[in-house]
Amino acid sequence: MENNYRYTNTTVSFINYHFVFCPRYRRKIFLIQGVEKRLKELTQIKCKELKIEIIAIECDKDHVHMFLNCPPTLSPSDIMQKLKGYTSKILREEFFELCKMSSLWTRNYFVSTAGNVCSETIKKYIENQKKRY
Repeated sequence: MENNYRYTNTTVSFINYHFVFCPRYRRKIFLIQGVEKRLKELTQIKCKELKIEIIAIECDKDHVHMFLNCPPTLSPSDIMQKLKGYTSKILREEFFELCKMSSLWTRNYFVSTAGNVCSETIKKYIENQKKRY
């Protein structure tokens, strides 16, 4: 994967997040025909609206992995709130098996930052800044 830096008038950024989240009570909702496909479609729509690039997205029977390149204006909690809220509302309207659930997703999620450079490399780079002069 190449570095695709995001440029605005005031920032240059490269922010990748790895998210993992689950349906409420770890229900195996992705065994229902069409739910996984529709989740991916809805996620693409919302990510395009939020100017988030989807690097990868995959579902197992009871959880979702997403690897996203995000603008610096969105925090991980903002991203999860917007994606979970949007997908939950529509999926529960479209799939009878899910409409009985008061909420589709748990409030919990895992997030990790990821980039092309390891933390140790950045630490050494910062520590060596004064030694340049």
